[in-house]
Amino acid sequence: MLPQEIIRSKRDGHKLSAQEIVSFIEGVTAGTVSDGQVGAFAMAVFFNGMSRDEAVALTLAMRDSGDVLDWSDLPGPVTDKHSTGGVGDNVSLMVAPIVAACGAYVPMISGRGLGHTGGTLDKMDAIPGYISQPDVARFRKVVLETGCAIIGQTADLAPADRRLYAIRDVTGTVESVPLITASILSKKLAAGLQSLVLDVKVGNGAFMEKSRDAAALANSLVEIATGAGLKASALVTGMNEPLASAAGNAVEVRNAVDFLTGRFRDRRLEDVTLALAADMLQLAGLVSSNQDGMRRAAETLAGGGAAAAFARMVAALGGPADFVERPEKHLPKAATEFAVKATENGFVTGIATRDIGLAVVGLGGGRMRPDDRIDHAVGITRLLPVGAEVQAGEALALVHARNAGDAEAAAAAVLSAYAIGASKPPAEKTVIRRILPRR
Repeated sequence: MLPQEIIRSKRDGHKLSAQEIVSFIEGVTAGTVSDGQVGAFAMAVFFNGMSRDEAVALTLAMRDSGDVLDWSDLPGPVTDKHSTGGVGDNVSLMVAPIVAACGAYVPMISGRGLGHTGGTLDKMDAIPGYISQPDVARFRKVVLETGCAIIGQTADLAPADRRLYAIRDVTGTVESVPLITASILSKKLAAGLQSLVLDVKVGNGAFMEKSRDAAALANSLVEIATGAGLKASALVTGMNEPLASAAGNAVEVRNAVDFLTGRFRDRRLEDVTLALAADMLQLAGLVSSNQDGMRRAAETLAGGGAAAAFARMVAALGGPADFVERPEKHLPKAATEFAVKATENGFVTGIATRDIGLAVVGLGGGRMRPDDRIDHAVGITRLLPVGAEVQAGEALALVHARNAGDAEAAAAAVLSAYAIGASKPPAEKTVIRRILPRR
């Protein structure tokens, strides 16, 4: 089939057949479809959308563009979660070992930072010696022995997605719901999962700022996953402030270790982590209800099983054997610390969350260009949450920077991102909505 005819059909609003979609994606993978044709296809989908059947066919075609992992030899259910991204979102580092310690297997294939949002893979790279992109044999061995492994996408998993996404990124077509859905799910299906829980962020620090857009994406993800034969559910969670009180790479890893060991837990972070773990356990068939899942996840966390699972995973992938006991010994530290001080008395009434993420990028903790090297040590900690009371001169946050100039620039951005008012604002829900497959 000629790619230009497939593009023309979608441009004119017609429904594509599964065969046409497979043919086009085969051309994307083989390189016989040009970048211009890929961009034109993406733009046609952006404006005309896709039916459920088209989106399922696109997802499956992208899954089948490379290897598909098989975990049928594992003695338990295989599950995972995916977040659409936010600031201070280090949930993966806690939820994978929690669920693994409960008896599931979590082969978590994660991505790097995108824009103002942090990437799970960049966080793991802050751990010295940790092999974030092992070969498949080692990946399988670690999952079998420790119950979980957090790694990066290999070149052989959903290669069509990498090319399609790169072209979407430069053609203004990233925000298409069917294309986002196929991109996320094709990689998760290629990972050989039996169930998946989606965490769709909404708010001023999320890619989806409006509730209706987040709900549309969450429903699309669950519906298309179900159509592709993957059990799925979704949570819509708030991102109108950083989820953890830390934003950066090493600082978020330290925050995660403190969470797992019980040294310190941010309340909103705990709400989201336990809610996702409960859904994962229920979809995996390890508990009979969401309430049972919540209780089992909390008990596993409190009993130390999750911290032990995380420690085993880190060691099995080349990290320090005593990492959980002594994270401060191993994680890189920034040369400069700078307190961001409030200029007036009152309550934190709002946070421009995206600006916090961009401040981390400006420090060197994210990428301005795809080939930028990340400074894993920099970041921001002790971020006060919305509703916190503060006096003039007290710290709103602590900046970790390479030098004084970087620290002062980031501090100015953080100070500008915080709104202080006379009255304490009402608390927003952290877990806003739960979306299950339609029966």
